[in-house]
Amino acid sequence: MTSWQLTRVIAGTFILLSLAFGIPGSPFYASSWWLAFTAFVGVNLLQSGLTRWCLMETLLRKLGLRKGD
Repeated sequence: MTSWQLTRVIAGTFILLSLAFGIPGSPFYASSWWLAFTAFVGVNLLQSGLTRWCLMETLLRKLGLRKGD
Protein backbone atom coordinates (compact mmCIF):
# COMPACT_ATOMS: atom_id res chain seq x y z
CA MET A 1 0.00 0.00 0.00
CA THR A 2 1.32 3.45 -0.87
CA SER A 3 1.34 6.51 1.39
CA TRP A 4 -1.48 8.24 -0.50
CA GLN A 5 -3.68 5.14 -0.29
CA LEU A 6 -3.10 4.68 3.44
CA THR A 7 -3.69 8.40 4.02
CA ARG A 8 -7.16 8.09 2.48
CA VAL A 9 -7.91 4.92 4.43
CA ILE A 10 -6.92 6.65 7.68
CA ALA A 11 -8.96 9.78 6.84
CA GLY A 12 -12.03 7.70 5.99
CA THR A 13 -11.68 5.68 9.18
CA PHE A 14 -11.32 8.86 11.27
CA ILE A 15 -14.44 10.34 9.69
CA LEU A 16 -16.54 7.22 10.21
CA LEU A 17 -15.40 6.79 13.82
CA SER A 18 -15.93 10.43 14.72
CA LEU A 19 -19.43 10.32 13.19
CA ALA A 20 -20.20 7.16 15.17
CA PHE A 21 -19.08 8.87 18.39
CA GLY A 22 -20.64 12.27 17.58
CA ILE A 23 -24.15 11.59 16.26
CA PRO A 24 -26.70 11.31 19.08
CA GLY A 25 -28.61 8.47 17.38
CA SER A 26 -25.53 6.25 17.22
CA PRO A 27 -25.15 3.35 19.68
CA PHE A 28 -21.53 4.53 20.19
CA TYR A 29 -22.48 8.16 20.95
CA ALA A 30 -20.09 9.85 23.38
CA SER A 31 -20.29 13.60 22.69
CA SER A 32 -21.29 15.97 19.92
CA TRP A 33 -17.78 17.40 20.14
CA TRP A 34 -16.59 14.44 18.05
CA LEU A 35 -18.15 16.24 15.08
CA ALA A 36 -15.43 18.88 15.45
CA PHE A 37 -12.90 16.13 14.69
CA THR A 38 -14.92 15.24 11.58
CA ALA A 39 -14.68 18.88 10.49
CA PHE A 40 -10.93 18.92 11.24
CA VAL A 41 -10.34 15.91 8.99
CA GLY A 42 -12.50 17.48 6.26
CA VAL A 43 -10.58 20.75 6.41
CA ASN A 44 -7.29 18.85 6.15
CA LEU A 45 -8.57 16.94 3.11
CA LEU A 46 -9.62 20.23 1.50
CA GLN A 47 -6.26 21.84 2.30
CA SER A 48 -4.29 18.91 0.91
CA GLY A 49 -6.37 18.92 -2.26
CA LEU A 50 -5.68 22.61 -2.83
CA THR A 51 -2.01 22.70 -1.83
CA ARG A 52 -0.96 19.17 -2.86
CA TRP A 53 0.71 18.74 0.58
CA CYS A 54 -0.52 16.50 3.39
CA LEU A 55 1.17 16.11 6.78
CA MET A 56 -0.13 12.55 7.25
CA GLU A 57 1.32 11.48 3.90
CA THR A 58 4.65 13.08 4.77
CA LEU A 59 4.76 11.22 8.09
CA LEU A 60 3.87 7.92 6.43
CA ARG A 61 6.65 8.38 3.87
CA LYS A 62 9.14 9.02 6.69
CA LEU A 63 7.97 5.73 8.23
CA GLY A 64 9.02 3.97 5.04
CA LEU A 65 5.91 3.74 2.87
CA ARG A 66 6.51 4.40 -0.81
CA LYS A 67 5.06 7.54 -2.33
CA GLY A 68 2.91 5.97 -5.03
CA ASP A 69 1.83 7.32 -8.38
